[in-house]
Amino acid sequence: MSTVLLKKENNIAYVTINRPEVLNCFDYQTLCRLRDVTEEVHLDPDVKVVIFTGAGDRAFSAGADLKERKTMDETEVRRNVKAIRDVFHQIASLPQPTIAAVNGYAFGGGFELMLACDFSIAAHGVKMGLTETNWAIIPGAGGTQRLPRLIGEMKAKEFIFTAKKCTAEEALDLGMVLRVVEKTELLATCNQFAADIMKNGPVAIKQAKYAITQGMNTDIQTGLEIEAKAYELTIPTEDRLEALQAFHEKRTPSFTGN
Repeated sequence: MSTVLLKKENNIAYVTINRPEVLNCFDYQTLCRLRDVTEEVHLDPDVKVVIFTGAGDRAFSAGADLKERKTMDETEVRRNVKAIRDVFHQIASLPQPTIAAVNGYAFGGGFELMLACDFSIAAHGVKMGLTETNWAIIPGAGGTQRLPRLIGEMKAKEFIFTAKKCTAEEALDLGMVLRVVEKTELLATCNQFAADIMKNGPVAIKQAKYAITQGMNTDIQTGLEIEAKAYELTIPTEDRLEALQAFHEKRTPSFTGN
């Protein structure tokens, strides 16, 4: 059985970390498989939204596989850290909107996977956090960069320096997650959110994501220039004309992504 499962249905790609017996921890094989799956999803024009989750009902992912780490020399550790950093950057760079369906523990690298997604929806009572300093290391897959951008520098330092854990409800208050729902409703909620996104123009969604992501990492003037260029790409599309025609005819537009 693959350590990362990929299912495509109704223009949604479901990516599942499939190591429930070890709380969906990331070993090197899993990271390589996740890299390949992410690349496949990136290149698939039929995939409009990507949902990431963990197998079983205990964990989204508890992070690095510490049993594997204990057997590694320093070169192998560096290889693994680079692999997880690279694949999470690859996920953060996907052109499609991404949703983390956080169904259980999200610690360390699992929390960083959550941060790499555009949106996180968590089950009630789930615990999460960047716990790396407990192990005398630091978050190495984007946590020190993405968390401050999400909740502010001071709160991020608190979480990272103290290895603080929080509940999904606390994460909601801080803006780490978008919604908190019953575990039995988690996938349905993610599916509905994906549907709410996919009813809009596919090219527009991709360009809006690009403009936001790229603009957040620069000054406002450069961001406005990025926005202008992204807007330009939507003007010649058939979908833009379809939206105007549908408005005129008082009907729901039918978008094709062209």
